[in-house]
Amino acid sequence: MGSTSNRKALEMVRYLPRVSFENIRDNPGAIKKHRQRGRGGKRGGESGRGRSGQGKRDTRPPIGYEGGTTPFYLRIPMFPFYKNFATRRQYLPVSMRKLQHLIDMGRINPEEPIDVTSFVHSGAVKINVLDKVYGIHLTDEGVDTFETPINIEVQWSSELSIAAIERCGGVFTLGYYDPQSLDILAHPLQFFRRGRPIPKRLLPPKDLVDMYTDPAKRGYLADPEKIREERLLLAQKFGYELPDITRSSRRALLQMRKDPRQIFFGLQPGWFVNMTDKTVIKPLDEELNEYYKS
Repeated sequence: MGSTSNRKALEMVRYLPRVSFENIRDNPGAIKKHRQRGRGGKRGGESGRGRSGQGKRDTRPPIGYEGGTTPFYLRIPMFPFYKNFATRRQYLPVSMRKLQHLIDMGRINPEEPIDVTSFVHSGAVKINVLDKVYGIHLTDEGVDTFETPINIEVQWSSELSIAAIERCGGVFTLGYYDPQSLDILAHPLQFFRRGRPIPKRLLPPKDLVDMYTDPAKRGYLADPEKIREERLLLAQKFGYELPDITRSSRRALLQMRKDPRQIFFGLQPGWFVNMTDKTVIKPLDEELNEYYKS
């Protein structure tokens, strides 16, 4: 049966004409005939444009025209808080009460460092860098009920939130991520499946350098010695005894910090993560290691 069908197919191909521009055409109905307007007819008429009006004369008003009244964009004054609204950085709020609830429910593991990846995987936030989102804002709602020693890194916070974390024996870090690094940190599996090396995290822009180098705000670019002094000053200000991290049972966890160019804990820039074989590939070329070195 197979040989008969093959023979018939070959005979059909032998007698059919070759495909060329002369015998190739579109499917029926693929192209619709263009309806010409504005030509008029032998007996006059409206030329396909209807009766008198803006549609016939093609004099429609511009976008934003409101029939003669003052338009919206001129009627509403320009308040100062609208300045640079389209390019303003957005930080998704997560309260201290919400953080404690996520820890109690087991959706965030306090035995591991907490960063943007932890918040996204817990379902607390959804990060889309196209919406000008630059990270997490840890608000001070529920500071009196927070009681878990953690190692946390966010992008915006208040003094009360820092005091609440350090009062329990935790460590707080304020870290900056550029949009590309933040998207990789929020969606690591999607990035690892692309088979690309982990890039370097960029340094903060000019207007954010002061904040991320300020030891009072626990900036990740601040001097560690000055951060220790600020921890003591904050404890004296709010009247609590600062726990000794070096004697804590979670000493190894609390002493973990990212390099300023590092995106993930435990993974350096330039490394590959093979999701199929579940392996980490490290570059051996000296020039690559020099490029990715902080």
